[in-house]
Amino acid sequence: MPRRSYQQYCAIGRTLDIVGDRWSLLVVRELCGGPRRYSDLFADLPGISTDVLAARLRDLEADGVVAKRLIGPPTNASVYELTEEGEGLRPALRALSEWGAGRLGERGDKDAVRAHWMAFPIGRAIAERVGKGTVNVRIGSEPTFHVLVADGDIEHHDNEIDSADADIVLDLDDAIAIVRGERSLPVEAVTWHGDTPPPGMG
Repeated sequence: MPRRSYQQYCAIGRTLDIVGDRWSLLVVRELCGGPRRYSDLFADLPGISTDVLAARLRDLEADGVVAKRLIGPPTNASVYELTEEGEGLRPALRALSEWGAGRLGERGDKDAVRAHWMAFPIGRAIAERVGKGTVNVRIGSEPTFHVLVADGDIEHHDNEIDSADADIVLDLDDAIAIVRGERSLPVEAVTWHGDTPPPGMG
């Protein structure tokens, strides 16, 4: 079945030809943290069907946004990861996160939530405190991710790292308030590992 196109000679139109289908950008969001197995993607995209997920991954792979590779023993499983072109979508997702954060409103009873979905806005809040550095972030009881702030750029990746400059622990309600811009990152949530914390981190 041929893919739909806006057939507009426009950079935005061409971008939407590639990642404008429903779920496509959310698949990219998931892969910003690092390589994921199909089952991991399916678990963290509640509401998607297996057919749609398979189709989106197939299309994103064909467009050079996502690559599939085999990881070796002991699992011998396949994972999906962003290509260099796919990594180029991070700034777009960051901008969409900033635009949408103030429009979240109250969480509905049926709204799913995952801690790593907050990584983009939480990363921005960390950058305002740290300036630059690497910070492990735990929200509630969910797995830790880490945020790297360097030269005005912010990236997040799965898992914690031993060489982090600080650890941040937040409960879900505090994290949501930070994402919605209702409060800044509380200093008491930060455990600094260096001798001289940057301004705002001590």
